[in-house]
Amino acid sequence: MRVSTGERLGNYVILIVFAAFALTPIVAIILTALGPETPQDAATGDPLHLENFARAWEQGRFSEYMTNSVLIAALVVTSATVLSIMAGYAFGAFEFRGSQVLFYTFLIGIMIPTEAIVVPLFFDFQAVGLTNTIWAIALPQIAQSVAFGTFWMRAYFRGANRSIIEAARLDGAGHHRVLWQVLIPVARPAVVTLVLLTFMWTWNEFLIPLVMSPNAQLRTAPLGLALFQGQYTQGTVLLAAGAVLVALPMVVLYLFLQRHFIRGMLEGAVKD
Repeated sequence: MRVSTGERLGNYVILIVFAAFALTPIVAIILTALGPETPQDAATGDPLHLENFARAWEQGRFSEYMTNSVLIAALVVTSATVLSIMAGYAFGAFEFRGSQVLFYTFLIGIMIPTEAIVVPLFFDFQAVGLTNTIWAIALPQIAQSVAFGTFWMRAYFRGANRSIIEAARLDGAGHHRVLWQVLIPVARPAVVTLVLLTFMWTWNEFLIPLVMSPNAQLRTAPLGLALFQGQYTQGTVLLAAGAVLVALPMVVLYLFLQRHFIRGMLEGAVKD
């Protein structure tokens, strides 16, 4: 179907308006972070004050918080991705007794919000001495991510080319080889999308690290930003700089993986 010039212009206008609504707060935060913090900084005449990021990094102790977030995100993303791929392959490529019931049991992890389970989990972890450890923060997020990841990878494997699987099995390949050497290279966009979404959810998680580390030994980047906000309620410049620092890893990762992410989302939309 041919699109008229008026329709094309109307689409561009709508996209520009929505892009402006989305980008305006981001641009405002970046401009605030680059602005002068004190009258002395304004007197220098320098329009860009990159030293604000160094000040926020040092005063907000973001090096410690970022390290905790990176360790937790690496553990959650790695574990959840591997488990989701294997579970998704089992549910997507095979039909076995009780598979539907077991799959819907996995989906409960998507339906139950974090607020409903975090307090009982805290007392369970406290009973076995896991509170104030990285495992108390990572394990609940792994479980929640596997619930979504199983649903996501199952949808992909159900739509995989069966002739490729059959050809590999005729060549003597077992399930392990079929999964990791035949299907996963083809499923790269779906896997990259899963990795990016899991990383984003883990990096932004606030409630679980707050509850599972009551002595504040394992504060993550969002928790550190909240604490920084309490210390610098009037210092909007340093607060904006801290917000940019916390958001930067997600932005960088998305820029590197955006091609695979968009392709994976489009393939998932078509198959579902």
